[in-house]
Amino acid sequence: MSNTFNRPIRVLVAKVGLDGHDRGARIIATSLRDAGMEVIYTGLRQTPEMVVNTALQEDVDAIGVSILSGAHMTVFPKIISLVKEKQMDDVLITGGGIIPAEDMAKLKEIGVGELFPPGTTTTEIVKYITDWVHQHRNF
Repeated sequence: MSNTFNRPIRVLVAKVGLDGHDRGARIIATSLRDAGMEVIYTGLRQTPEMVVNTALQEDVDAIGVSILSGAHMTVFPKIISLVKEKQMDDVLITGGGIIPAEDMAKLKEIGVGELFPPGTTTTEIVKYITDWVHQHRNF
């Protein structure tokens, strides 16, 4: 990933797997755009490979995965593995949805950033991504 100065934070928002409910992801994407970020929304039914390839192609700072299907313990480890394989070490992997606290803790252990349950304010999500990117990039 490049260290381009003075460019907006770029975030890929993804829906992975068979989960067909994307209202929350669209709300997050809009909130991130309203906060001045560039957002790439992948749409529904993406594979982890599609998400990571798009993230690499778009030179994103963060990947946000919205997941409600219960497949989080498969999806996030696969994305983390692919990101490491492609040496995208400076990309934040974050997300939200229906994820039990115990699973959130396990996912953080393997390198996933904060995970946001339903009801989290968009302000919290914007602040987290902004702070993380500014700590890990030279803007």
